[in-house]
Amino acid sequence: MAVPKRRHSKARTGSRRANWYRVEAVEAGLCPNCREPKLPHRICPNCGMYKGRQVVEVKEAK
Repeated sequence: MAVPKRRHSKARTGSRRANWYRVEAVEAGLCPNCREPKLPHRICPNCGMYKGRQVVEVKEAK
């Protein structure tokens, strides 16, 4: 098992972790069927389509 020979300083540890907190916002794409915004690689919540197939039956809004 690998064990560090010397301790890493707080500055070195902090500089390595500096990019952990940069979270990028996921941009919503448009559903090709109903043109409503949807997250990528997800079923469209409006029409229930995914990759050109009807996957989920969606109840009509009142």
